[in-house]
Amino acid sequence: MRPFPFVVSIHDVAPSTAGPTARWLADLDERGAPCTLLVIPGPFGGGPALPEDDDLAASLRAAAGRGHELALHGYLHAGVPGGPRWRAGVNRMLVRGAGEFWSLPESEAVRRLEAGRGLLAEAGIRVTGFTPPGWLASPGTRTALATLGFAYWTSHLGVHALPGGPFRRMPALSHRPGGAGERAGARLMTGAVRVFARTRTPFRLALHPADLARPGLRRAALAAVDAALAAGGRPVTYESLVSG
Repeated sequence: MRPFPFVVSIHDVAPSTAGPTARWLADLDERGAPCTLLVIPGPFGGGPALPEDDDLAASLRAAAGRGHELALHGYLHAGVPGGPRWRAGVNRMLVRGAGEFWSLPESEAVRRLEAGRGLLAEAGIRVTGFTPPGWLASPGTRTALATLGFAYWTSHLGVHALPGGPFRRMPALSHRPGGAGERAGARLMTGAVRVFARTRTPFRLALHPADLARPGLRRAALAAVDAALAAGGRPVTYESLVSG
């Protein structure tokens, strides 16, 4: 049976979400599944910036030592005004206004990316990859990422190696807690993973802190991971996927 890679990512990792992050990590460690933790280094969700939380920074470094990857996930994970009206509409519809890097010119993207990496460095963390909030990146952001030497960035459709490719198409699955289609979405996640496993199709599974407020969403996500593992799926981090 031909193995196929899949990526599990934990989004919105910050001091304000340390508890949910630890719970997701424990679930994945129990399964021996490495993941990519998407870290917000600036103040987020009413909490402090990452360097001010020594315990979380230490736990993230320990997770990296166990084979998980740490990656940058924006600077503040908050929407920035400006840009064409259609981009503002996409931002509201897809990510509830949190598309921090969706409309930025290159100069502002560089500033925020450097500020984010600077805070991570203060916490003793080095990253090579970037997932923009909501997987939305402006052309200026994409240019800035290559200029600053990032190894990859991720979009809704897949994983983009830098500079200039190649692009690896990998469908991304995630929950939308509180939405009208929450239950249907949970069923879709597990059903889609079974199809991907049967067809040996690489895919991505995105876990969020808010998912844990809904026990059914946690069960669905872990059932999806278990189904992929049982079918011979190989859990990998973004960094290992790009470097391999």
